Amino acid sequence: MTKTTHFGFNTVSEEEKAGKVAEVFHSVADRYNLMNDLMSAGLHRVWKRFAIEASGVRSGGKVLDIAGGTGDLSALFLQKVGKSGEVWLTDINNSMLTLGRDRLIDEGNPTPIAQCDAEKLPFPNNYFDCVSVAFGLRNMTHKDVALKEMLRVIRPGGVVIVLEFSKIWKPLEAAYDTYSFKLLPTMGKMIANDADSYRYLAESIRMHPSQDELKQLMQLVGFERVEYFNLTAGIVALHRGYKL
Repeated sequence: MTKTTHFGFNTVSEEEKAGKVAEVFHSVADRYNLMNDLMSAGLHRVWKRFAIEASGVRSGGKVLDIAGGTGDLSALFLQKVGKSGEVWLTDINNSMLTLGRDRLIDEGNPTPIAQCDAEKLPFPNNYFDCVSVAFGLRNMTHKDVALKEMLRVIRPGGVVIVLEFSKIWKPLEAAYDTYSFKLLPTMGKMIANDADSYRYLAESIRMHPSQDELKQLMQLVGFERVEYFNLTAGIVALHRGYKL
């Protein structure tokens, strides 16, 4: 029997999902940064800086940025680890990864890159001090497999941080739904000429596990001392777990 999963609110075969997600990000890549600023009123920059600080990464650290896209987190991590550190920018999507690579080169901060699937990371065991994934986990077909891979490649004492859209404070749900399913696709149509991709992104947020569900999943795959921090009334949550 063919295994199925969700693609937004639709049900698709597991084999189809990666290709459909790839189509979305190929389509939105050129306007991705602009749309992030517009969609979040610039708050995504605050959320990402919070994630960097929560990671505890220091000078000389080794960091893996999964689903790093246009390189926002990698750029910030490079400031933290300095010349003696190491930051790998990775993404499964070539369009996004190319933008991130070129951006870092243009800023004078070239760093190693790899196009790879988070469920099959091409890195050795116990190598990184920190693995981060920002706004990428919800697009992965097998979240548990990806999290196990992240756990595998961090050293004992290392940390994984997951920054992702989550479940908003209940009194704000109705207003947030109106924004997500009415205004967001309209903005996508006007700015990126792609309403469907932004409709999918809104749907994928609703299908993502809640704060407590993701915490439990991280604990189930082997992370210790798992905790989360709600940001902006739970629109986004940062989860943090360690390998002991």
